[in-house]
Order: sequence, then structure tokens, then C-alpha cells
Amino acid sequence: MENSSASISHWAYSDRPREKLLTNGFSALSNSELLSILINAGIKDKSALDLAKDILKLAGDNLSELGKLSVNDLQKIKGIGEAKSTLIAAALEIGRRREVCSPLERVTVKNSYDIACYLKPLLKDYNYEVFAVLFLNRANRIKHFEIVSKGGLTGTVADPRLILKKAVEQDATSIILSHNHPSGNLQPSQADDDITKKIKLAASYFDIRVLDHIIVSDDGFYSFADEGMM
Repeated sequence: MENSSASISHWAYSDRPREKLLTNGFSALSNSELLSILINAGIKDKSALDLAKDILKLAGDNLSELGKLSVNDLQKIKGIGEAKSTLIAAALEIGRRREVCSPLERVTVKNSYDIACYLKPLLKDYNYEVFAVLFLNRANRIKHFEIVSKGGLTGTVADPRLILKKAVEQDATSIILSHNHPSGNLQPSQADDDITKKIKLAASYFDIRVLDHIIVSDDGFYSFADEGMM
């Protein structure tokens, strides 16, 4: 329970984040005030706004870094338990998905830049490598996106059989491979090159084209197709 000194309910009405939002709109609130609305209630000696500021401090007062915090990371803040941490994590995930919220059938693959822009918000916040695939129809429209494997800090293993099984299930005529590099280094490894060739060869037996392999990081992206590696 909040005590009288920390409780937002004892603030002036116009200063309370929820009421401030209803009166003045989202733009009137700071990042910490918005986060405090999710937190809802504080603890002894700390209001929800104080806890929000603690969380932002943990993320270096950077919303991009906040998106990389796990549920366990959030729970390092005293007063942020399982319920509050999962609510915050869910809100961050909704924000990520909103960045790519156009109906899938309207997203058409045109070039590597467009693909990277689509993939980056989906992959950038993982602090370990994940391997994902875009499944496309004959018109090069994205039918489905799926993370097919998760690895460690320096690599992940993709199973060509699983990828092709999903491609057949999705009735995809082409696919785009992708993974992230948490280190920020965009250069592909020998393992990246090997798995690309392996999947491309296997896909050819099913008349499925591998259009590209995109590596994304906070620093940009690398396209195998643009670099003549396909």
C-alpha cells in the first residue's frame, strides 16, 4: 500500500498522470508519467511515478533501451513485481508490433531497405541472436513472419527442414531469411554464409526461392542479395 507521502492520490488533481492525460492528452505527459499509469500503484515511500523513474534510470532514460529489458530485469526494481513487470513488458511488445501493424497482405517486398525496416522493430530488442523467416506469396507479399530459432549471444542454429516445412504449410513461393546481431557488427560470419547456401539449396527442391538473408542491428542492416552473396 502507498503511504500518504508517496501516494499520487494526494497530489493536486491536475498533476496526477491519469487525470493529466484525460485533460491534456498524451503529449502533455513525460515518459515517466506514462509509465506510471501502467504501474498504477506505488509502495511505501515511493509513488508509481517514483517507480517509473527508477525503471527509466535502469534503462539509461532511453526508451529504446527500455524495450530491451526483460521481465526479470524490471523486477530488479523494488516495488516492481511479476504483475507490474509483465504488464510493462506487454505494453512494450504492443509498441513493437504497432511499428509493423500494416496488414501483412499489404506489405510487399520491394527492396532490402523495405525488408530491413519491417524486420528491425521485430528483432532489435533481443540481446541474443534469433533467426526469423518471412514467408511470401507469388506477388512478393508477406504472408507470415516467424522466429524459428533462438540462440546465444554469438549465434543461433536454424533448421532447414523446419523452415521448409513451414514454407509449405504457408503455401509460400519464396522466403527471406533474417537474424539479428546483438553486438552491432553487421558483417556475416562463415556460419551465416553456410546456412544461407544450405537453405537455398534445400528450398530449390521445393521450387521455393530464397530471395535474401538480412542481418539487422541497431547500426543498420546487411543484405546478402545486395552484396551479391545469393
